[in-house]
Amino acid sequence: MSRTLSRAVTTPVPARPPQAPRRVSARLLPVIGLLAGDIALANLAFVLAYWVRYDLRWAPPVGSEFVDVPLGNYTGPQLLVTAILIAVFLWRGLYRQRRGRQWLDEVGSIVTGSIFGFATLIVLFFILRPEIGIYSRAMILYPWLGVVVLLSAFRLFVRTASAWRRRRGRGLRRLLVVGAGTRGKMVMQQVEQHPGLGYQPVGFLDDVAWAQRADFGRFRVQGAIDDLPRVAAAQQIDEVVVAIPSESHETILRTLNYCARSDISFKLVPDLFELTLGDVEVDDLAGIPLIGVRDSLLTGLNLGVKRAMDVVIATVVLLVTLPLSLVLTLAIRLGSAGPFLLPQRRVGQDGRPFRMFKFRSMYQDAEQRRAELQALNEVDGPLFKMRDDPRITKVGKFMRRFSLDELPQLWNVVRGEMSLVGPRAPLAGEVEQYDAWQTRRLAVTPGLTGLWQVSGRSELSFDEMVMLDFYYIENWSIGLDVKILLRTLPAVLSGHGAY
Repeated sequence: MSRTLSRAVTTPVPARPPQAPRRVSARLLPVIGLLAGDIALANLAFVLAYWVRYDLRWAPPVGSEFVDVPLGNYTGPQLLVTAILIAVFLWRGLYRQRRGRQWLDEVGSIVTGSIFGFATLIVLFFILRPEIGIYSRAMILYPWLGVVVLLSAFRLFVRTASAWRRRRGRGLRRLLVVGAGTRGKMVMQQVEQHPGLGYQPVGFLDDVAWAQRADFGRFRVQGAIDDLPRVAAAQQIDEVVVAIPSESHETILRTLNYCARSDISFKLVPDLFELTLGDVEVDDLAGIPLIGVRDSLLTGLNLGVKRAMDVVIATVVLLVTLPLSLVLTLAIRLGSAGPFLLPQRRVGQDGRPFRMFKFRSMYQDAEQRRAELQALNEVDGPLFKMRDDPRITKVGKFMRRFSLDELPQLWNVVRGEMSLVGPRAPLAGEVEQYDAWQTRRLAVTPGLTGLWQVSGRSELSFDEMVMLDFYYIENWSIGLDVKILLRTLPAVLSGHGAY
């Protein structure tokens, strides 16, 4: 094994011809801009808080005389909080240029940093016990709110401006995908759907596809995998994504070795096996290392917290959307014959069946007509979907575009048969067609939305949906649920990938 790895790493591969080195300023300028903006806005938050507290005199002290305090008295706390904030940002990697990072991730780091900073400030105030009236408690709350709001808005502005530039062809990184299988196509599909990420896809390298001269849509197969040096030099590649099976050890190592020596960024897409393992834990038995799979976090107290969040949010949304539901009910009844509510037999956690409710979006004879339309199915696996399904009513098309037909599922959430976030609830007939490894998605409660909903919806293949479900199961957290819920609203309003 060691000889194989050694040979793979040391295989001579011609490096890309030397290019003009990238200017250091081009790399540091965005970082310096972010750093300067964060420092300036963190200090501005204190100034604004001082203005609100002492000039506008909001929240005057109860039962005591208002005391004016010079702004200079807050210089120490201001510098301390700013320093802690920047340190946390560096720790969380907020100044590393990662194009796939979400805005909500940045907001989470901003909240974390500000909590650390102001918690330290509170502790120091308690220990030092400054003279009563010199420091106001409002000067803890107001600057904290200011820091969170101003820095979050600043990051959103920078992100929006960067996406605007990239959509106009500026600041793009030329991307090459090694491997034209399921994962390679998934990468290319996501890059094409999100131009704001700033990638210019060049095409694929794949041995089989190159031998067959098989292109994929507008993306060309540029050569075999061993043609990487030639293609990278000719196409001026900035980043390589390796999406080939993990058993191709030598090819992967040779590719990564070339990229490292040629100043080309590279990333590796895990295969299905690695995703099904999720997080592993290492133990030992009398000195013998053992690797096991870490249990899902969706147990015990975590499950209770998730359930409480489901009930509260689902109940509130049910009440808020009640007028809309009444309007949809009337439109469905007037638009076509049949009931307005459609109960479907779905498979829940651990294979338990339950009745899932949806607003009826199809004509009554939809199931009888499915057999004659089976040949027109546009998705793989056990699913059946058509972009222009003739069985869908006019009202149904509108509801499906914005996922309004799923509003009654909030009642399933309240009853505990579904969760707000989780894998899609499958039909019994779909489960019968599952491969053995795919049944693991039934290990948790199905969800009203999920990673599949915010990552392409109906445009994803079935295997891609399953891989996203596995990722969710192994990496669950309250924060992940909140992120998915916040990303669901724009995904639904845009109607992208829905049919």
